[in-house]
Amino acid sequence: MTSPTLRPSTVGELRASGHEHRSVKDEIRQNLLAALRDGLDPWPGIVGFDDTVVPQLERALLAGHDVVLLGERGQGKTRLLRTLPLLLDEWTPVIAGSELGEHPYDPITPASIRRAAELGDDLPVAWRHRSERYAEKLATPDTSVADLVGDVDPVKVAEGRSLGDPETIHFGLVPRAHRGIVAVNELPDLAERIQVSLLNVMEERDIQVRGYTLRLPLDVLLVASANPEDYTNRGRIITPLKDRFGAEIRTHYPTQLDDEIAVIEQEAQLQARVPDFLLEILARFTRLLRESTSVDQRSGVSARFAVAGAETVAAAAMRRGAVLGEADPVARPVDLGTVVEVLRGKVEFESGEEGREFEVLDHLLRRATADAARTRLAGVNLGPLVTAVEQGQPVVTGERITAKALLDELPDLPVLDVVAERLGAEDIGTRAAAAELALEGLYLARRIAKHADDDGAAVYS
Repeated sequence: MTSPTLRPSTVGELRASGHEHRSVKDEIRQNLLAALRDGLDPWPGIVGFDDTVVPQLERALLAGHDVVLLGERGQGKTRLLRTLPLLLDEWTPVIAGSELGEHPYDPITPASIRRAAELGDDLPVAWRHRSERYAEKLATPDTSVADLVGDVDPVKVAEGRSLGDPETIHFGLVPRAHRGIVAVNELPDLAERIQVSLLNVMEERDIQVRGYTLRLPLDVLLVASANPEDYTNRGRIITPLKDRFGAEIRTHYPTQLDDEIAVIEQEAQLQARVPDFLLEILARFTRLLRESTSVDQRSGVSARFAVAGAETVAAAAMRRGAVLGEADPVARPVDLGTVVEVLRGKVEFESGEEGREFEVLDHLLRRATADAARTRLAGVNLGPLVTAVEQGQPVVTGERITAKALLDELPDLPVLDVVAERLGAEDIGTRAAAAELALEGLYLARRIAKHADDDGAAVYS
């Protein structure tokens, strides 16, 4: 990366260097094409959209369209929007000191036009990083036209300037993103009269402030996100604005289990080790919630649910480690119960399910656990473990049982080594978690019993 200090510092030097001015959409188009030709991934961190959303978005950007992403909560809309700046040039020249970051070849504000005329080739040039060319606004009902477009600045008027002077305007978010990308999250939440203020920006590429005869030919890419449910109920995108978006792209939750797991692994900040089979259970649990008739599917079940679930399970293991003195705590299936207790508020249920929320969550979590155990341990003969438990060797586990104590309770059976090998368990913590999954799988398959003792621990017998 070349330091901006080694680049041209005046417009004369910039012209001598052979620099060419490109619009934002041309810049994105050419950089995207270069990445595709070179086999590079233009969308790092985006999982599960390779064959659906990403091709649609790439076609929209190549066409030079403004884009609105429609999708339920937690589908990665904002994450996708925030990768767009990576398609911009790493550094771009701007007129030094200009309020809107105008290109040295193309000043658009009265002040910059005047400076360019006065200084000529000596007009100073600064360099702006692409991270500074992305502006994001969360649409809220109290957002005003001044926030987005601009308004008269009373301080400038008080300094003695005429009220009709265009330089008394304090520019809003959109003009300040000139030569960059503007992202509006939850666009339908903007009041309809505020959405109207964006019409000129999107079609004529200029702004109007309080009747000023000021035309600013803005160079911006406008992108937005919206929840389809909000789109029709809580708010809506007005028809003229919707018509100005060149592309309307529907996002979705991961369609494959592996993608669901990959999202958890990528996003979760885990404070203790969580075996991959527990992440699979959480991914399966999330997918079952999305299919359940008891859950309000119009609201969706966010990918954040599974991510928060993994973090909660890790936290439960870390807490057990602190209480019981485990130096390297590892999450076990017994920790999954904390997910139901903590994350209930992240799921919206159908009105007829009032009072049954915990029952529904617990049932689906058991199904997810049974599915994962059956898939992971398919072909393993657990009969010797069933026999050992039936012949009077109950196994006690719970949040107050260490991994070592759990392993000490288990009978010395070769099948437990097979289970550990199948699940990739190599140390005490992961072996205990693997054995516990085998026991829970047997219980859910109704091959052994489980009950709670007086201390709330789970006893397999």
